[in-house]
Amino acid sequence: MDFFHGRDMPGRWYTKMFEVAAGQNGYITTDDARDVGGSAQVLVDMHRHGQVDRVDRGLYRFRALPVGPLDELMQATLWPRRLGVISHDSALDLWDLCDVNPARIHVSVPKTARIRRTALPPYEVHVRDLDPANITRFEGIAVVTPLRAILDGTERHLDGRLIDQAVDAARRRGLVIGEEIDTIDEAR
Repeated sequence: MDFFHGRDMPGRWYTKMFEVAAGQNGYITTDDARDVGGSAQVLVDMHRHGQVDRVDRGLYRFRALPVGPLDELMQATLWPRRLGVISHDSALDLWDLCDVNPARIHVSVPKTARIRRTALPPYEVHVRDLDPANITRFEGIAVVTPLRAILDGTERHLDGRLIDQAVDAARRRGLVIGEEIDTIDEAR
């Protein structure tokens, strides 16, 4: 099935996949391609025609979409078959809650995720099942809620001053309220 109407002219597959990628900072996975009725081969063909770059196994990026500051985080959530969620120090940083400066991108994946390859060097993978109420989106990127990020920091024994800073910032901006603050206090 040809996805070009003419030589080097994008067709319906390009349009469908471009729409998905536009909501994912330019990235598209082979699973995304299947979800819109295409196949992994369509992405291989688009790569061959110079429309997408192959980033990793099953992960591509549209050249027509500009690279942005959150691309690495989006990529981190997509490489484990779209199951990743930015968490821990990386979530605290993404929410801009404290002065944490993570050396690696923290990504949580469910226990059912069958990741057959080792994590890429910039990732620290946490395997655990997250309650859907603890997951939200930040500019299209799957990330734990500010409450869960603070609790992750507490569990990992992040410096208390950073936790205090995160709690104060989250409270001031209305990102944690009432019972959530009590939950944080109990965890500490």
